[in-house]
Amino acid sequence: MIAAVARGRPVERDEDVVVIGGERHHLVRIGRSLDWVMRALGDGADGRPPWTVLAWQGGLLDRLPRVLTHPIEGVAWDAAAGIAELLVRDDGAATAVPAHVDLDLHHRILDHMAALHARFWHFTDPVGLAPPGARYTALTPATGVREAADGAGALTVGWAALAADHPEAHRVALALAVDPAPLLAAFDGLPTTFVNGDWRFGNLRPLADGRTALLGWGWSGAAGSCVDLAGYLALNAGRLPESKNATIEAFRAALERHHIDTSGWYERQLELALLGTFVQLGWAKTTDPPELAWWAERVMPTARTLPT
Repeated sequence: MIAAVARGRPVERDEDVVVIGGERHHLVRIGRSLDWVMRALGDGADGRPPWTVLAWQGGLLDRLPRVLTHPIEGVAWDAAAGIAELLVRDDGAATAVPAHVDLDLHHRILDHMAALHARFWHFTDPVGLAPPGARYTALTPATGVREAADGAGALTVGWAALAADHPEAHRVALALAVDPAPLLAAFDGLPTTFVNGDWRFGNLRPLADGRTALLGWGWSGAAGSCVDLAGYLALNAGRLPESKNATIEAFRAALERHHIDTSGWYERQLELALLGTFVQLGWAKTTDPPELAWWAERVMPTARTLPT
Protein backbone atom coordinates (compact mmCIF):
# COMPACT_ATOMS: atom_id res chain seq x y z
CA MET A 1 0.00 0.00 0.00
CA ILE A 2 2.80 2.45 0.86
CA ALA A 3 4.55 1.68 -2.40
CA ALA A 4 1.38 2.47 -4.33
CA VAL A 5 1.05 5.83 -2.64
CA ALA A 6 4.71 6.69 -3.07
CA ARG A 7 4.52 6.48 -6.90
CA GLY A 8 8.28 6.38 -7.29
CA ARG A 9 9.09 8.83 -4.50
CA PRO A 10 11.71 7.75 -1.95
CA VAL A 11 10.24 6.15 1.18
CA GLU A 12 11.69 6.25 4.70
CA ARG A 13 10.12 4.49 7.70
CA ASP A 14 10.69 5.06 11.41
CA GLU A 15 8.21 2.98 13.40
CA ASP A 16 4.82 4.62 12.68
CA VAL A 17 6.24 7.64 10.84
CA VAL A 18 6.58 7.30 7.07
CA VAL A 19 8.39 9.91 4.97
CA ILE A 20 7.42 9.79 1.29
CA GLY A 21 9.23 12.18 -1.03
CA GLY A 22 10.13 14.36 1.94
CA GLU A 23 6.52 14.54 3.23
CA ARG A 24 5.73 13.12 6.66
CA HIS A 25 2.93 10.60 7.12
CA HIS A 26 1.74 8.54 10.07
CA LEU A 27 0.42 5.01 10.21
CA VAL A 28 -2.83 4.85 12.17
CA ARG A 29 -4.31 1.48 13.09
CA ILE A 30 -8.03 1.03 13.65
CA GLY A 31 -10.05 -2.06 14.49
CA ARG A 32 -12.69 -3.43 16.81
CA SER A 33 -10.11 -4.94 19.12
CA LEU A 34 -8.54 -1.49 19.54
CA ASP A 35 -11.62 0.73 19.93
CA TRP A 36 -14.69 0.20 22.09
CA VAL A 37 -16.60 2.87 20.12
CA MET A 38 -16.25 0.77 16.97
CA ARG A 39 -17.59 -2.23 18.85
CA ALA A 40 -20.49 -0.18 20.24
CA LEU A 41 -21.39 1.11 16.79
CA GLY A 42 -21.06 -2.26 15.11
CA ASP A 43 -18.30 -0.89 12.89
CA GLY A 44 -16.24 -3.68 11.37
CA ALA A 45 -18.68 -6.36 12.52
CA ASP A 46 -18.87 -9.77 10.83
CA GLY A 47 -15.35 -9.46 9.45
CA ARG A 48 -16.13 -6.42 7.29
CA PRO A 49 -13.65 -3.55 6.88
CA PRO A 50 -14.23 -0.47 9.06
CA TRP A 51 -16.53 2.19 7.67
CA THR A 52 -13.58 4.57 7.26
CA VAL A 53 -11.95 2.05 4.94
CA LEU A 54 -15.17 1.53 2.99
CA ALA A 55 -15.66 5.28 2.54
CA TRP A 56 -12.09 5.64 1.26
CA GLN A 57 -12.15 2.56 -0.97
CA GLY A 58 -15.58 3.48 -2.33
CA GLY A 59 -14.35 6.86 -3.54
CA LEU A 60 -16.64 8.90 -1.31
CA LEU A 61 -13.76 10.88 0.17
CA ASP A 62 -12.55 11.68 -3.34
CA ARG A 63 -15.88 13.37 -4.03
CA LEU A 64 -15.68 15.89 -1.19
CA PRO A 65 -16.34 19.52 -2.18
CA ARG A 66 -13.25 21.67 -2.73
CA VAL A 67 -13.63 23.37 0.66
CA LEU A 68 -13.13 20.06 2.49
CA THR A 69 -10.30 17.58 2.58
CA HIS A 70 -9.14 14.57 4.58
CA PRO A 71 -5.67 13.29 5.50
CA ILE A 72 -5.98 9.64 4.37
CA GLU A 73 -3.70 8.77 1.47
CA GLY A 74 -3.87 4.99 1.58
CA VAL A 75 -5.39 2.08 3.46
CA ALA A 76 -4.51 -1.54 4.05
CA TRP A 77 -7.00 -4.00 5.50
CA ASP A 78 -5.88 -7.15 7.28
CA ALA A 79 -9.06 -9.23 7.41
CA ALA A 80 -7.46 -12.01 9.45
CA ALA A 81 -6.37 -9.61 12.20
CA GLY A 82 -9.38 -7.32 11.86
CA ILE A 83 -7.06 -4.31 11.72
CA ALA A 84 -6.89 -1.54 9.15
CA GLU A 85 -3.77 0.53 8.67
CA LEU A 86 -4.30 4.09 7.44
CA LEU A 87 -1.56 6.14 5.84
CA VAL A 88 -2.36 9.62 7.13
CA ARG A 89 -0.75 12.77 5.79
CA ASP A 90 0.90 15.04 8.36
CA ASP A 91 -0.29 18.39 7.04
CA GLY A 92 1.88 21.13 8.46
CA ALA A 93 -0.66 23.72 7.29
CA ALA A 94 -3.31 22.28 9.61
CA THR A 95 -3.78 23.74 13.05
CA ALA A 96 -6.19 22.73 15.77
CA VAL A 97 -9.37 24.73 16.20
CA PRO A 98 -8.42 27.42 18.75
CA ALA A 99 -9.89 27.39 22.24
CA HIS A 100 -11.70 30.61 21.41
CA VAL A 101 -13.68 30.11 18.21
CA ASP A 102 -14.53 33.38 16.51
CA LEU A 103 -17.68 33.97 14.52
CA ASP A 104 -15.92 33.88 11.15
CA LEU A 105 -14.41 30.43 11.76
CA HIS A 106 -17.70 29.14 13.16
CA HIS A 107 -19.60 30.29 10.06
CA ARG A 108 -16.87 28.93 7.79
CA ILE A 109 -17.25 25.48 9.37
CA LEU A 110 -21.03 25.63 8.99
CA ASP A 111 -20.64 26.63 5.35
CA HIS A 112 -18.28 23.73 4.70
CA MET A 113 -20.70 21.36 6.39
CA ALA A 114 -23.45 22.65 4.11
CA ALA A 115 -21.15 22.25 1.09
CA LEU A 116 -20.62 18.58 1.97
CA HIS A 117 -24.33 17.99 2.27
CA ALA A 118 -25.12 19.82 -0.97
CA ARG A 119 -22.54 17.73 -2.85
CA PHE A 120 -24.21 14.50 -1.73
CA TRP A 121 -27.84 15.63 -1.61
CA HIS A 122 -30.31 12.70 -1.76
CA PHE A 123 -27.41 10.36 -0.99
CA THR A 124 -28.02 6.64 -0.68
CA ASP A 125 -25.20 4.59 0.79
CA PRO A 126 -23.41 2.54 -1.92
CA VAL A 127 -20.78 0.89 0.28
CA GLY A 128 -22.40 -0.06 3.60
CA LEU A 129 -21.44 2.65 6.09
CA ALA A 130 -23.04 3.30 9.50
CA PRO A 131 -26.72 2.31 9.39
CA PRO A 132 -29.01 5.13 10.58
CA GLY A 133 -29.80 3.53 13.93
CA ALA A 134 -26.21 2.78 14.94
CA ARG A 135 -25.49 6.29 16.17
CA TYR A 136 -28.47 6.09 18.53
CA THR A 137 -27.77 2.67 20.03
CA ALA A 138 -24.02 2.98 20.57
CA LEU A 139 -23.65 5.06 23.73
CA THR A 140 -26.05 3.30 26.09
CA PRO A 141 -25.75 2.32 29.76
CA ALA A 142 -25.29 -1.27 28.59
CA THR A 143 -22.28 -0.17 26.54
CA GLY A 144 -20.91 1.56 29.61
CA VAL A 145 -21.10 -1.65 31.61
CA ARG A 146 -19.82 -3.88 28.82
CA GLU A 147 -16.90 -1.61 27.90
CA ALA A 148 -16.07 -0.18 31.33
CA ALA A 149 -12.61 -1.71 31.33
CA ASP A 150 -11.79 0.14 28.09
CA GLY A 151 -12.87 3.59 29.25
CA ALA A 152 -16.63 3.71 28.68
CA GLY A 153 -17.55 4.03 32.35
CA ALA A 154 -18.61 7.66 31.89
CA LEU A 155 -21.69 6.36 30.08
CA THR A 156 -22.93 4.57 33.19
CA VAL A 157 -22.35 7.60 35.38
CA GLY A 158 -23.92 10.02 32.89
CA TRP A 159 -27.06 7.97 32.28
CA ALA A 160 -27.57 7.54 36.04
CA ALA A 161 -27.22 11.29 36.51
CA LEU A 162 -29.72 11.94 33.71
CA ALA A 163 -32.22 9.63 35.44
CA ALA A 164 -31.82 11.62 38.64
CA ASP A 165 -31.88 15.07 37.05
CA HIS A 166 -34.61 14.62 34.44
CA PRO A 167 -36.49 11.32 34.77
CA GLU A 168 -38.83 11.88 31.80
CA ALA A 169 -36.00 12.81 29.43
CA HIS A 170 -34.05 9.81 30.67
CA ARG A 171 -37.00 7.48 30.05
CA VAL A 172 -37.50 8.76 26.50
CA ALA A 173 -33.80 8.78 25.61
CA LEU A 174 -33.19 5.29 26.99
CA ALA A 175 -36.22 3.87 25.20
CA LEU A 176 -35.01 5.24 21.85
CA ALA A 177 -31.44 4.15 22.55
CA VAL A 178 -32.68 0.59 23.04
CA ASP A 179 -35.08 0.75 20.08
CA PRO A 180 -34.69 3.75 17.75
CA ALA A 181 -37.32 2.48 15.30
CA PRO A 182 -39.90 5.20 16.13
CA LEU A 183 -37.29 7.91 15.55
CA LEU A 184 -36.02 6.34 12.34
CA ALA A 185 -39.57 6.01 11.03
CA ALA A 186 -40.16 9.71 11.68
CA PHE A 187 -37.11 10.55 9.54
CA ASP A 188 -38.54 8.57 6.61
CA GLY A 189 -39.38 10.76 3.62
CA LEU A 190 -37.05 13.57 4.67
CA PRO A 191 -33.98 14.27 2.50
CA THR A 192 -30.73 12.46 3.19
CA THR A 193 -27.12 13.25 2.45
CA PHE A 194 -23.64 11.96 3.28
CA VAL A 195 -22.85 12.96 6.85
CA ASN A 196 -19.51 12.79 8.61
CA GLY A 197 -21.25 12.37 11.97
CA ASP A 198 -18.40 13.87 14.02
CA TRP A 199 -18.12 17.64 13.65
CA ARG A 200 -16.54 18.17 17.05
CA PHE A 201 -13.79 20.75 16.96
CA GLY A 202 -11.23 18.05 17.84
CA ASN A 203 -12.01 16.29 14.56
CA LEU A 204 -11.53 19.45 12.46
CA ARG A 205 -8.45 21.25 11.25
CA PRO A 206 -8.74 24.70 9.62
CA LEU A 207 -6.19 24.92 6.82
CA ALA A 208 -4.22 28.00 5.82
CA ASP A 209 -5.75 27.91 2.32
CA GLY A 210 -9.27 28.31 3.73
CA ARG A 211 -10.32 24.66 3.52
CA THR A 212 -11.27 22.43 6.44
CA ALA A 213 -9.79 18.99 7.03
CA LEU A 214 -12.10 16.38 8.54
CA LEU A 215 -9.85 13.84 10.23
CA GLY A 216 -12.07 10.92 11.25
CA TRP A 217 -14.89 9.24 9.32
CA GLY A 218 -15.93 6.48 11.70
CA TRP A 219 -19.47 7.86 12.19
CA SER A 220 -20.15 8.55 8.51
CA GLY A 221 -23.18 7.36 6.60
CA ALA A 222 -26.47 8.38 5.04
CA ALA A 223 -28.60 10.62 7.27
CA GLY A 224 -30.35 13.95 7.36
CA SER A 225 -28.31 17.11 7.02
CA CYS A 226 -29.53 18.30 10.40
CA VAL A 227 -27.99 15.22 12.04
CA ASP A 228 -24.55 16.75 11.50
CA LEU A 229 -25.77 20.15 12.67
CA ALA A 230 -27.30 18.77 15.87
CA GLY A 231 -24.11 16.88 16.62
CA TYR A 232 -22.09 20.06 16.05
CA LEU A 233 -24.26 21.90 18.58
CA ALA A 234 -23.90 19.19 21.21
CA LEU A 235 -20.26 18.28 20.76
CA ASN A 236 -19.02 21.88 20.78
CA ALA A 237 -21.25 23.29 23.50
CA GLY A 238 -19.52 26.03 25.48
CA ARG A 239 -17.24 27.01 22.59
CA LEU A 240 -19.77 28.33 20.10
CA PRO A 241 -19.48 32.10 19.51
CA GLU A 242 -23.24 32.52 19.09
CA SER A 243 -26.36 30.88 20.47
CA LYS A 244 -27.60 27.50 19.35
CA ASN A 245 -30.66 29.13 17.79
CA ALA A 246 -28.48 31.57 15.85
CA THR A 247 -26.28 28.67 14.73
CA ILE A 248 -29.33 26.78 13.49
CA GLU A 249 -30.35 29.76 11.37
CA ALA A 250 -26.80 30.30 10.12
CA PHE A 251 -26.63 26.71 8.94
CA ARG A 252 -29.97 26.95 7.20
CA ALA A 253 -28.75 30.06 5.39
CA ALA A 254 -25.58 28.16 4.40
CA LEU A 255 -27.66 25.36 2.88
CA GLU A 256 -29.64 27.91 0.92
CA ARG A 257 -26.41 29.47 -0.37
CA HIS A 258 -25.46 26.04 -1.65
CA HIS A 259 -28.76 25.85 -3.55
CA ILE A 260 -30.61 23.54 -1.15
CA ASP A 261 -34.26 24.48 -0.76
CA THR A 262 -34.99 24.11 2.96
CA SER A 263 -38.72 24.72 2.78
CA GLY A 264 -41.06 21.93 3.77
CA TRP A 265 -38.60 19.70 5.63
CA TYR A 266 -35.98 21.64 7.61
CA GLU A 267 -37.95 22.32 10.78
CA ARG A 268 -39.16 18.74 11.18
CA GLN A 269 -35.79 17.19 10.42
CA LEU A 270 -34.09 19.61 12.78
CA GLU A 271 -36.33 18.67 15.71
CA LEU A 272 -35.88 14.95 15.05
CA ALA A 273 -32.11 15.37 14.71
CA LEU A 274 -31.94 17.28 17.99
CA LEU A 275 -33.88 14.50 19.68
CA GLY A 276 -31.55 11.91 18.17
CA THR A 277 -28.52 13.80 19.39
CA PHE A 278 -30.02 13.92 22.87
CA VAL A 279 -30.43 10.15 22.71
CA GLN A 280 -26.72 9.95 21.86
CA LEU A 281 -25.33 12.59 24.17
CA GLY A 282 -27.95 13.72 26.69
CA TRP A 283 -26.12 11.71 29.36
CA ALA A 284 -23.08 13.98 28.81
CA LYS A 285 -25.08 17.15 29.55
CA THR A 286 -25.73 16.42 33.22
CA THR A 287 -22.67 18.35 34.42
CA ASP A 288 -24.07 21.57 32.94
CA PRO A 289 -27.63 22.23 34.19
CA PRO A 290 -28.43 25.12 31.78
CA GLU A 291 -27.18 23.05 28.85
CA LEU A 292 -29.24 20.03 29.92
CA ALA A 293 -32.28 22.27 30.37
CA TRP A 294 -31.96 23.67 26.83
CA TRP A 295 -31.81 20.22 25.30
CA ALA A 296 -34.60 18.73 27.39
CA GLU A 297 -36.95 21.64 26.77
CA ARG A 298 -36.19 21.53 23.05
CA VAL A 299 -36.52 17.80 22.43
CA MET A 300 -39.27 16.63 24.76
CA PRO A 301 -42.16 18.09 22.70
CA THR A 302 -40.85 16.19 19.67
CA ALA A 303 -40.37 13.00 21.68
CA ARG A 304 -44.01 13.13 22.76
CA THR A 305 -45.13 13.04 19.11
CA LEU A 306 -43.48 9.66 18.51
CA PRO A 307 -45.39 6.42 19.05
CA THR A 308 -44.45 4.57 22.21
